[in-house]
Amino acid sequence: MSKTTAGPADDSPPASGRGPLERLFELTARGTTVPRELRGGVTTFFAMAYIILLNPLILGGAKDVTGATLSIPQLTTMTALSAAVTTVIMGLVGNAPLALAAGLGINAVVAFQAAPVMTWPQAMGLVVIEGAVIVLLAVTGVRERIMNSIPLALKHAIAVGIGAFIALVGLYDSGFVTSSATSPPLSLGTGGRLETWPTLVFAATLLLMIVLYVRRVPGAILISIVAGTIGAVVIQENASVKQGGWGVVTPDMPDKLFAAPDFGLFGEISLFGGFGRAGVITALVVLFTLVLSGFFDAMGTILGISDEAGLVSEKGEVPRLGRILSVDGLSAAFGGLTSSSANTVFVESAAGVGEGARTGLANIATGALFAVTLFLTPLAATVPAQAAAPALVVVGALMMTQVAKIDWTDLEITIPAFLTIVLMPFTFSITTGLGMGIVGYVVIKASRGKVREISPALWIVAALFVAFFAIHPIEEWLGVA
Repeated sequence: MSKTTAGPADDSPPASGRGPLERLFELTARGTTVPRELRGGVTTFFAMAYIILLNPLILGGAKDVTGATLSIPQLTTMTALSAAVTTVIMGLVGNAPLALAAGLGINAVVAFQAAPVMTWPQAMGLVVIEGAVIVLLAVTGVRERIMNSIPLALKHAIAVGIGAFIALVGLYDSGFVTSSATSPPLSLGTGGRLETWPTLVFAATLLLMIVLYVRRVPGAILISIVAGTIGAVVIQENASVKQGGWGVVTPDMPDKLFAAPDFGLFGEISLFGGFGRAGVITALVVLFTLVLSGFFDAMGTILGISDEAGLVSEKGEVPRLGRILSVDGLSAAFGGLTSSSANTVFVESAAGVGEGARTGLANIATGALFAVTLFLTPLAATVPAQAAAPALVVVGALMMTQVAKIDWTDLEITIPAFLTIVLMPFTFSITTGLGMGIVGYVVIKASRGKVREISPALWIVAALFVAFFAIHPIEEWLGVA
C-alpha cells in the first residue's frame, strides 16, 4: 500500500510486538503509532464536533405532518450517542480512521422531505429501512462490486473533489467566504473585506496551522484548533461581536461543565407507518432519495479518505471494504433508532488523517470524546467553526495532491474527472460530483464505441444517478411532487 501524504513528524517509533492494540489495529503494518492515532482521533473529533449542535438545530427546527417538533436537548444527546457508538464500531470492525455521525444533507431530507408528509417516528422508521437496504447491498457484495467498478482515475478524482469540497466547507462555515443573493454569489468576508473578529480568528488559526504543519510539528492541527479556541473565547469575552457572528457555535465560557443526557428519543420509531401515512409511492420516493444519498455520499468519502491515508491498493481497492460498508449501513439504521437521522462517514475524518491517523484506533479516541460530550455538552459548545475549520482547509490542500495521479492527456478520463472534482464544491454535494463523473465516464465510453469496457455494475450506477438527477420530473410524472 502506498502512502500519499504523511502527517507531521513523530519521534515515536512504529508500534512493535504483538500486543492487543497491534493485533487488533495492525499499527506496524500501517506505519503508525499509538500517540499518532490518538492525536488523529482527537483532531477528527474537534473538526466534526459541530454536528452535536448543528444536527439538533436542523431537525429541531422542522415540524412533522402533525406539527410536532423534536426536543433539542434530546436530539443533542442522541446525536452524541449515535456518533460515539457507530464511530467506535467502525474502528473495531472496519479498522479505518473513518468517524461517523448524523449526515448533513441526509438530515435535511428527513427534516424537509420526509417529516412534512409523515410523523417523526415514521420518518425515522424510513431511516432504519434505509440502513437495512444499505446493509443488504453490502453483505451481498453488491456495494463493494460497485465501488470496485469505478475506474482508479475517478477514485483519485473523488479524493481531489472531496479536498476542494471540505476546503470550501471550512472557508464558508468560518465566514471567510460568504454567499450573496446578488453578484458575485460568493465573496471574501463581508462585502469583499475581512472586517470581523471571527474571520480574524480563522485567518490567524489557519496561518498558525500552516506554519506548524510545514515545520512538521507533531499535533500541528490539534494545537492550532486549541489555540484558536482559546483566542476566540478571549475575544468573545472582551470584544464586541454581533449576535450570530460566530455562526452555529459561540465561544462563550460555559456556566457549567456538566449536563445530564436525555435519552427520551431512543427507540421512538414506526418502521412502516410512513407508507400508510404518506402513501406508498411518496414514501418510496423519500426512501430512494435517502438510500442513494447515503450510499454514494459515504462511498465517495470512504474512497477519498482511504486514498489520502494510503490505504488504497494499486488496484484501487480498500482493505476490509466489505466490513466498512456493512458498518456504514448499520450506522445509518442506528441513527434512525436514536432519531438523530442517518449516520454516515464524515468527510472531516480527513482532518485526523492529516494528523497521521491510519487505523481504527483513531476512531476509539473520537468515539470516546463523543461519549464524554454526553455529559460535557456545554464544553463541547465552546469550539467555534473559526477554530476548527482551518483543519479542513489544510487537509483539503493535502488531498489535492491526488490530482497528479490522473492522466490529463486522456479525454475519456479528463472530462469525467473534471466534473467530479469541480461539482463537489460547486454543488456542495459529494453525491452530485460523484454521479456526474460516473455518468460522464459511461457516456464518453459508450459514444466512442467502448461499451465492453463499462462493467454491468457501472451501467446500473449510471442509470440510478440519471434517475436521481431527474427525481423531481419523475415525482411530477408519478403525481407525488
